[in-house]
Amino acid sequence: MEKLLLLGDEAFAQGAIDAGISGAYGYPGTPSTEIIEYIQKNSTAISKNLHRVWSANEKTAMESALGMSYAGKRAIVTMKHVGLNVAADGFVNSSITGTNGGLLVTVADDPSMHSSQNEQDSRFYAKFSLIPALEPSNQQEAYDMASYGLELSEKFELPVLVRFVTRLSHSRSGVITKQMKAENQLKLPKDRMKFILLPAVARKSYKNLLAKQEDLIKASEESPFNTYIDGKDKSLGIIACGLAYNYLMENFTNNECTYPVLKISQYPLPKKYIQKMYKECDSIIVLEDGAPIVEEMLKGYLANGKTIKGRLDGSLPRDGELNPNLVAEALNLDNIEGNNVPEIIASRPPALCVGCPHIDTYNALNEAIKPYGDGHVFADIGCYTLGALPPYQAINSCVDMGASITMAKGAADAGLFPSIAVIGDSTFTHSGITGLLDCVNENTNVVVVIVDNETTAMTGGQDSAGHGKIEKICVGLGVDPEHIRVCLPLKRNHEELVKIFNEEINFKGVSVIIPRRECIQTLKKKNKK
Repeated sequence: MEKLLLLGDEAFAQGAIDAGISGAYGYPGTPSTEIIEYIQKNSTAISKNLHRVWSANEKTAMESALGMSYAGKRAIVTMKHVGLNVAADGFVNSSITGTNGGLLVTVADDPSMHSSQNEQDSRFYAKFSLIPALEPSNQQEAYDMASYGLELSEKFELPVLVRFVTRLSHSRSGVITKQMKAENQLKLPKDRMKFILLPAVARKSYKNLLAKQEDLIKASEESPFNTYIDGKDKSLGIIACGLAYNYLMENFTNNECTYPVLKISQYPLPKKYIQKMYKECDSIIVLEDGAPIVEEMLKGYLANGKTIKGRLDGSLPRDGELNPNLVAEALNLDNIEGNNVPEIIASRPPALCVGCPHIDTYNALNEAIKPYGDGHVFADIGCYTLGALPPYQAINSCVDMGASITMAKGAADAGLFPSIAVIGDSTFTHSGITGLLDCVNENTNVVVVIVDNETTAMTGGQDSAGHGKIEKICVGLGVDPEHIRVCLPLKRNHEELVKIFNEEINFKGVSVIIPRRECIQTLKKKNKK
């Protein structure tokens, strides 16, 4: 055993290594990225040759991890909350197939949307899929839950969702490690029909899943991570979920809260604890970082009569992260000194780096489309999304991974000309390929700009799945090689870039332009090394 200073993400990664995983799968997405990055750099993971390569997207990662579980070994799959939408098909169905080796689906949510399109709460997916979920309140629990969650997964033969939030993922604390466990041996499922979701099999498996629910509730009631702490003042009972428990305790000297507190870090909800609190307390307030999931469940779960407060009734804000001061206000306590952000500190939005290749691409694109007016460029998720901001204001949409090409297609189908998509090299292989195939199949009049900075830059410079293969992928999809144009985005090449854009805008059919220059940040790292 040793004590390490780790981020929440890193604590979970170390816990997974020590719990005997054979592989980690995922697609980089803030705030989950550091989990696999830690495993990639970990000397033990390297010496044991644990699988630790980034997947093309979250769907392929989820299905690969399920395949490792099928073979009897332990696996984790990581992603951010919107990535779970991409993985949802395999994720939801994995609750029906069940697991063989332990499988943890680790999702990092982003309340307040620090780097995301929405505030989606992944606990909905666990509730919808009828599987257990874990929500650590601190870094030590993040470490411990890796081993606990894998054991829980193997006990019930179900995947287990582990939910992080940004503040836990990206804050550090001391973590005490435990002795490393050996990897599972290769072991195929006893029931060879278990993973075949033909209707006759799936109906039986779903009944089995429903039959496990009472046992899952019992496991939650007996969980070391769910705790009922009694208090003298029964006028109010407090349910604190995951990290919200820390926010609560920061408001009390020596962590001595005067009210009864139910700390919840394992789901489904521990029924006996909730009934105890409802019976003893005059009213209940629910502290949860994200959506009012527990609050909504309580309002339908408990008998009418007592007040249940939280995000729905305005006691806490409906959106954004929790913090100790919001908790204090909800409990009518004094705010903690030092927790208020001074007015002089203003938020500073991100911007394209000085020397970024996307700058030269957008300057040329803006000049080429100027005669056509605004509203013709559909973009995607990556560093290049910052092209929406001044001084470029070069793009008109950013919805989800891969939507640039398909939205440009739909707009072209509606008669918009020109219709242009801007997508990054990593995002293209994540979920843009199928959209380009649709365009080729219908010979849609679109220009697809694949801005290739040769890395997954937005999340820190991870390897891109399509590196060195993009032109071949486009040819394989059926794009005319004469209209696959590779160019070097530099200021000195501005006129040439504008010419290429104009030529392909005026071509009636599918064009692909690939402005290629290495990300300035990864180039700096290489030069530094």
